[in-house]
Amino acid sequence: GNMVEWCLPQDIDLEGVEFKSMASGSHKIQSDFIYFRKGLCFGLACFANMPVESELERGARMKSVGILSPSYTLLYRYMHFLENQVRHQLEMPGHYSHLEAFYDDKKGVLPDSKGTATSQQPVHWLPSIHRYMYPEMKITHPAGCMSQFIKFFGEQILVLWKFALLRKRILIFSPPPVGVVCYRVYCCCCLANVSLPGLGGTVPESKPFFYVNVADIEMLETEVSYVACTTEKIFEEKRDLYDVYVDNQNVKTHHEHLQPLLKINSADKEKYRRLNDQRQMLMYSQEVGEDCSSCEEDLFILFFMEQNNRIFQTLMEVSASQDKTLTAEHARGMGLDPQGDRSFLMDLLEVYGIDVMLVIDNPCCT
Repeated sequence: GNMVEWCLPQDIDLEGVEFKSMASGSHKIQSDFIYFRKGLCFGLACFANMPVESELERGARMKSVGILSPSYTLLYRYMHFLENQVRHQLEMPGHYSHLEAFYDDKKGVLPDSKGTATSQQPVHWLPSIHRYMYPEMKITHPAGCMSQFIKFFGEQILVLWKFALLRKRILIFSPPPVGVVCYRVYCCCCLANVSLPGLGGTVPESKPFFYVNVADIEMLETEVSYVACTTEKIFEEKRDLYDVYVDNQNVKTHHEHLQPLLKINSADKEKYRRLNDQRQMLMYSQEVGEDCSSCEEDLFILFFMEQNNRIFQTLMEVSASQDKTLTAEHARGMGLDPQGDRSFLMDLLEVYGIDVMLVIDNPCCT
């Protein structure tokens, strides 16, 4: 099995990290990177696999070199260092001086288990809307991959958006390499961003767990909302652990009441068309040199944040009105399909505890 051969500081609890930092099935590939969660911290590890003429090592030497941090948003900056170091460890096992120097240079105070970090946790994955704050941001960071995510899922992104907004437990399966799948976890969480104050104090946080494996089953059993990915097919059978299972581009759920959300309706198609139109306009403005300050990343994140804000703004206004009745007109104003999105709206009201009446004989609800 996997083992931790070296770490700093030496007294840190790393139980299970040897399985998180090396995805199951990695022996079939040459290299990969992997984001994961360990307690209140996030990790990034780079994996490499090198053939060796050694019976003891059964012809292959495999290692991962990783770091843990209270936030994952800047871990990408160390990707290149970790890639070099894992190669170095394969070629010269047991030489840790570069890693020691890196640790001495970068070490900070980790949050204690009582956790001042918990109150700040949602900020860990809130993306920067202003690219100039992260001038180095590129595809090697989870925040640089929103366009690939949308190209991969196409209209299905609207299905994922609804599940993310409803804070469902979303598990994404893919065989290794798992790095790009970790990006999809991050992107799923971004779909649910809302910037309205005072919303959802009681709503479960949407947690990016990144890579999980069978060693995480006990922990996942206690989670009410998360987004994670795995390379282990066994998870598909463990239906009590997830609400939504994503296999490649196939999004499915075993919960009967969530089945209607899998259908793409006319409002979803319209949203997807609008998103693509905005993307084309952005690309055109960059070509003619009018606007290089905004990027696709910002556009996608703002698109969904504005969509989410519009929905909740309307719902809160209706709940504050005298008759508290949500009409078909309200639904259309929120960019939703009065018929196709009825079950989504009902779930949304329940999850966020918004007191609004869906009148059954209303066109919104037929």
